Amino acid sequence: MDRLPEYQADSLSLTGAIALGTGVMIGAGIFALTGQMAEMTGELFPLAFLSAAMIVGFSAYSYVKLSNAYPSAGGIGMYLHKAYGPRLPTAFHALLMYFSMVIAQSFLARTFGSYTLELFDGVNRSLWVPSLGVGLLIAAFLINLSANKLIQGVASVLGGIKIGGIILFGVVGVLVADSLGIRATAEAPAPSVSGFLGATALGILAFKGFTTITNSGAEIRDPHRNVGRAIIVSIALCVVIYALVGLAVASNLSLAEIIATQDYSLAAAARPALGEAAVWFTVLLAMLATAGGIIASVFAVSRMLAMLTEMQLVPHRHFHMPGSIQKHTLVYTIVLGLLLTAFFDLSRIAALGIIFYLVMDIAIHWGVLRHLREEVKARPAILLTAIALDLVVLAGFLWVKATTDPLVLYVAAAAMAVILVAEYAFLARRPAQDNEHHTPSHDAKGSHRKEEGA
Repeated sequence: MDRLPEYQADSLSLTGAIALGTGVMIGAGIFALTGQMAEMTGELFPLAFLSAAMIVGFSAYSYVKLSNAYPSAGGIGMYLHKAYGPRLPTAFHALLMYFSMVIAQSFLARTFGSYTLELFDGVNRSLWVPSLGVGLLIAAFLINLSANKLIQGVASVLGGIKIGGIILFGVVGVLVADSLGIRATAEAPAPSVSGFLGATALGILAFKGFTTITNSGAEIRDPHRNVGRAIIVSIALCVVIYALVGLAVASNLSLAEIIATQDYSLAAAARPALGEAAVWFTVLLAMLATAGGIIASVFAVSRMLAMLTEMQLVPHRHFHMPGSIQKHTLVYTIVLGLLLTAFFDLSRIAALGIIFYLVMDIAIHWGVLRHLREEVKARPAILLTAIALDLVVLAGFLWVKATTDPLVLYVAAAAMAVILVAEYAFLARRPAQDNEHHTPSHDAKGSHRKEEGA
């Protein structure tokens, strides 16, 4: 049986790739992070979203340059491979990205549960939030077993509905508000530098979904141009949407209320402004948004792990499962997501995800700066700025968590140590011939021709 990953060239349109990226970003960002960011930085939380957008703009530069040069189903795994070769830095940082994406799926799943329960009174949230999240992940798994066109179609439809619905929510919320701006209260946290940096880090989590687009390089049409275009358009759309919805929430809830309802703040903002009908609308919108985000994320991350497997950078076991490696990595991805959804709350899931992502992101920029900047025609000043911004934000976030929830830092450090040691042991046992530079076979159609003609 052929167990190699299967990719369908030209099966994704530019619109479909944008839908996949915005699906992950919008679902993770605006529905669950607003309250957590407000808790960290008080009335400055809208500025933290804009600060995050600026940092992501610098970060996206490396990914656009890399995707134009090396479009691939491996996405970030391929980019790291190009920069560092088939060695430990590639495997370690690629797995950090993999786990950050699985964490994002769990974050979306629990957000789905939190919003859904706003339709019911007197339910046990501690039981039903993870249960509903688990059910959504299983549904996403079944959809991802289907063909790419169905996945793209579902993601595109859900993406269109939620973008239109969220814009409607933001416009109406601003129009019906008694006044525009944030109503601070005495019990709300005072702004601080460390809190602002921590909130900015969480804001980055709201945008990092653009990286899922990089995994579509072997399937998107005209990949040398459209992967980068999809990244830029997705980020731009989300900046506008986040700004509008953040203003609507801030204008209809006090700062203390935003923090108190942080897991479902959009639904809470709809109630005083427009009544119960608006709550139903917002909850259904959140359910569609988080479902679309999970479908898109599972689609991308399972393909990245399949590519790492093909590059022989991670161990793989079939466990007597039929089908290709790509189907197996889909199973592993869902199982990990189920465990996180069942046992971690939203704030800790988000914290783990942003730590893993920022460490990986720094490695991407450094790899381009040290090894690929001439090949991809990247400007060193922009790369150095991206690295510096990531380091500052990561330091601020770690400081906030060290003073408020140090357990997250212990879990993150332990997880990274386990990944590093396990990968070192695996790569050390790999046969000598596997250590030669190996280029995976699932680059985008035409990428080799471009390199030969460059």
